[in-house]
Amino acid sequence: MAPAQPPKKQFYSTASPWEARIGYYRAVRHGDLIWVSGTTSADPNSSPSAPQVRFPGDARQQTRLILEEIIEAIQAVGGRGAESIVRCRMFVSRKEDCGAVGEVFREVLGKDRGAQIGAAATMIVADGFVDDSMLVEIEADAVANLDG
Repeated sequence: MAPAQPPKKQFYSTASPWEARIGYYRAVRHGDLIWVSGTTSADPNSSPSAPQVRFPGDARQQTRLILEEIIEAIQAVGGRGAESIVRCRMFVSRKEDCGAVGEVFREVLGKDRGAQIGAAATMIVADGFVDDSMLVEIEADAVANLDG
């Protein structure tokens, strides 16, 4: 009997101008583990040479959009979605936005959502991002098969 082949990595890309400009993937899956890159509210219709941000000045809307994109990325590589997320790291550029970011996190991924939704989380106030219009960046780790 031949030895089992190791699982191959799966990749998922979006139209983010920063993905194109820097050359990374939005999400990578290896086995049942999924890693989602730092996600911002990048405008997918903007050019890599002149990237734009959606909802400038609105941390709440940026967070909602970011979490939706993270969930979509997880589903694209075979995860269930919000229930697959086990850890989030939230980076916020303005301390005064932490409350709004936390509220959206609670609405989307909070432990009181039930149905296997909930994640370990960290929120850090950062000294800025690659674009001054970015107020929030979130990265996530997920497990595709939660049955085991």
